[in-house]
Amino acid sequence: MELAKLLANTDVSLGEELAALEVCGVSYDTRRLQPGDVFVALGGTKTDGSRYALDAEQRGAAVYIGEKAVSGLHIPQLITKNARRTLAFACANQNGNPQDRMRVIGVTGTNGKTTTAYMLRTILAHSGYKTALIGTVKSMIGEQDYVPGLSEVQQDNFTTMTTPDPDALYMAMREMAEQGVEILIMETSSHALALEKLAPIAFALGIFTNLSEEHLDFHGTMENYLAAKAKLFQNCRVGLYNADDAYAGALLEKATCKTVGFGMRQKSDYYAEQIRQNGVFGSEYILHSGNARFKIKTTIPGDFTLYNTLAAASAARELGVDLMNIQNALYSLNGVCGRLQRVDLGFAGNAFTVFIDYAHTPYALENLLRTVNGFRSAGQRIVTLFGCGGDRDKEKRPIMGALAVRMSDYVILTGDNSRTEDPQAILSDVLEGMQGAKNYTVIADRREAIEYAIENALEGDIILLVGKGHEQYEIDKDGLHPFSEIEIAEKAAEKRRT
Repeated sequence: MELAKLLANTDVSLGEELAALEVCGVSYDTRRLQPGDVFVALGGTKTDGSRYALDAEQRGAAVYIGEKAVSGLHIPQLITKNARRTLAFACANQNGNPQDRMRVIGVTGTNGKTTTAYMLRTILAHSGYKTALIGTVKSMIGEQDYVPGLSEVQQDNFTTMTTPDPDALYMAMREMAEQGVEILIMETSSHALALEKLAPIAFALGIFTNLSEEHLDFHGTMENYLAAKAKLFQNCRVGLYNADDAYAGALLEKATCKTVGFGMRQKSDYYAEQIRQNGVFGSEYILHSGNARFKIKTTIPGDFTLYNTLAAASAARELGVDLMNIQNALYSLNGVCGRLQRVDLGFAGNAFTVFIDYAHTPYALENLLRTVNGFRSAGQRIVTLFGCGGDRDKEKRPIMGALAVRMSDYVILTGDNSRTEDPQAILSDVLEGMQGAKNYTVIADRREAIEYAIENALEGDIILLVGKGHEQYEIDKDGLHPFSEIEIAEKAAEKRRT
């Protein structure tokens, strides 16, 4: 591929000779670099990619691109103002700019991205569109789960990141376009937006669900966090936003696209009224859209489900979907993996119930516990098992501890992806918010904690396994290990029966 074509739409200046240079591809990791590749040096929190320029040259790199020159290199050096943005465009160009061959919908927000994206995908599939999904829980083409044919490292990246890195992302999008995908729905994380992974994509529709405190270890302030989210509304044709969210006004000030609101407390472009909660059986409401009024009914419980269905239905209407298709699709959904997901343990009658949920922020935990408190029956205990992740916001730990003991009948504090941190130090941070409470125990090993919860469950208990959701792994200082909460719960239940 000619270097000029690889670097189209970037700020890199090329002479005539370099523009015609044939290169093989682009790489930002010398361990995966192939001879003839362009090496892009990225700045990071722990290291600077320019330190690996000489290594890249030795491995056969044809060109170096970075934000600063490197002495001692014998290959051409090109300077860019933003290496990450340049990398994203190079990856998109290398894969034939697949983002231009389908409509791309971006969903951003602190909470609700996964559920809203999955609900919208379901509606569009019911309406006859060939869809694809890229998100936290899984990626899909049509009805089939999808993982691109990448190296093991890249596959880990693709399956564990909300929004994959550009090399994996645009390759996946190319394969989706080649399989005839018409509409791609993707979760767009604040990290991905801030790091310019999505810069080449002109979104047909952007969806903003909400904003609450999270990822401040990366963004620093809520203002920076909002600014990252707002980038979606600076690169889409229509921005659909939650008009009830406290940050809606600030978001609109930064938006450069047409904006459309949805909500329940304000008369937005799309709004819900006559809301009826059916407890554990879900909810229903009347959705107003212009001159149209139609009923939305869902079997998924929870206040947050109202907003997720409202966002998905409003997005579908903006895309021109028939009202009946929206109604039928949302009613057909029984749930989303790891989002208030009921685990069937085979017990009959008034035995305890186990739910798995991904809530890992104070906002999400409070919403989850408020929801469950809303649909539980008199006499049912809420038993919350949770932990906090390592190498992430420390400030939220005592807040989540205080919420858990205040809104649950009993709490089991345990581990959750300690990563490189000392697990005991994480538990100590959480315990600061639980001082004075007596309705908790600490079991550091998460497997043992789940076994304890099921072993000691009382009739009617609602046991919440909180924090990991869809994840099928545990991350500690030694790396990533297989870990299925469903399998652990099933084995514990079998042990209890025998």
